[in-house]
Amino acid sequence: MPKVVVLHGPNLNMLGIREPEVYGTTTLAQIDQRLALLADDLDLEILSRQSNKEGVLIDWIHGAYAEGFDGILINAGGYTHTSVALRDALAATGLPVVEVHLSNVHAREEFRHRSFIAPIAKGVIMGFGVDSYLLGLRAIASLLS
Repeated sequence: MPKVVVLHGPNLNMLGIREPEVYGTTTLAQIDQRLALLADDLDLEILSRQSNKEGVLIDWIHGAYAEGFDGILINAGGYTHTSVALRDALAATGLPVVEVHLSNVHAREEFRHRSFIAPIAKGVIMGFGVDSYLLGLRAIASLLS
């Protein structure tokens, strides 16, 4: 059974509270529950993790490779637009990466329009709220089949 690590970046622990007009009212725990149900349907094993710390996310990315995970689904939050180190860690693993965002970052502030992750990702899904995560998990399942 393929194994996928789902990484949630900074401030995503505040989903359901933070800017509900942008991110909706679904909590991170609810997103993880929906991902777990879909993973069962897709015959995937998933491990979901969230951190506000860049170095912790990088350690988990390295760990995904070391622990034999087959792919990475990531919403890097604000680090998407700022972290070369996170991009380099993802690229170093050689694992397929799918980048997701709840909102359409291109319909938002200019500084959100650039992703350091997108050029090394297999694909990017954004703007569909919670469904961005579910579509992303389906995409990575397809890549791994």
